[in-house]
Amino acid sequence: MTTYSALTHVAGRQAAEALAEACEDLDPEPVGTGIFEIEDGSNRWEVGAYFTESPDDIALALLAAAFGANPFAISQVPDVDWVAHVKRELTPVRAGRFHVHGSHDADTVPEGVEALCIEAAMAFGTGHHNTTKGCLEALDRLATQGFQPHRVVDIGCGTAVLAMAAARLWPVTVLASDIDAVAVDTAAANVIANGLDGRVICIEAAGFGHPMLEDNAPYDLVLANILKQPLIDLAPQMAAMVAPGGRIILSGILTTQAEEVIATYRDAGFTPDRRDDLADWSVLVMARTA
Repeated sequence: MTTYSALTHVAGRQAAEALAEACEDLDPEPVGTGIFEIEDGSNRWEVGAYFTESPDDIALALLAAAFGANPFAISQVPDVDWVAHVKRELTPVRAGRFHVHGSHDADTVPEGVEALCIEAAMAFGTGHHNTTKGCLEALDRLATQGFQPHRVVDIGCGTAVLAMAAARLWPVTVLASDIDAVAVDTAAANVIANGLDGRVICIEAAGFGHPMLEDNAPYDLVLANILKQPLIDLAPQMAAMVAPGGRIILSGILTTQAEEVIATYRDAGFTPDRRDDLADWSVLVMARTA
């Protein structure tokens, strides 16, 4: 089937959401729309609309002008077997003691590793992104240093790779939450595939906004690999939910954003423990002041 994309970018999330909503009234109607923050600190957002018929370029031009966006770039999307493509491109990743792989590489897992199977079709959270890899390495270091958490939560869990890693390291039940229902379903499927059913519990929630997450506090370890602004917004909740002496591992942060996040969490009662920069991304480990 031939499909088409129409992409633009605009300043601010509110404008991006409004433009994406307006695109849904086009004729022909898009089969899907989405917005994504351009992670360069510019506060610009990409807006995309996808069509099974050639879109109305004049209507799109008018919409872009009305919302102060750049002109839409319209292109035909090639008919590619993306799952097969991703399988070819996503080779196993080693991060500390963890070996993250797809089922197509299950027969190549080496001896002496903690293997985590994440299906290649689930590209976000496979371990290939430096933020995920850095968080796995941070978990590995904490365990090597003798850290022993009793209550662990992964906020914005995606595929649940970090939650599953924590469950492999310590004899605890890990809570894993995400605001996206599809991500929660994906996470639950991965938990079962990795033999961790009952050890990792997947919940749909925004931040700590769920009775189970609230009742299980305070936490000794919180994982949050999301984005700068959600992390900053979460700082007061983190302060309330993390036990004195507890640790947090934060990522999804550009190196240029790390100091702002560190300052926010200092003000909320956390002390920096370690910062690791992997290419353009930072991973922060911080401790709750006793």
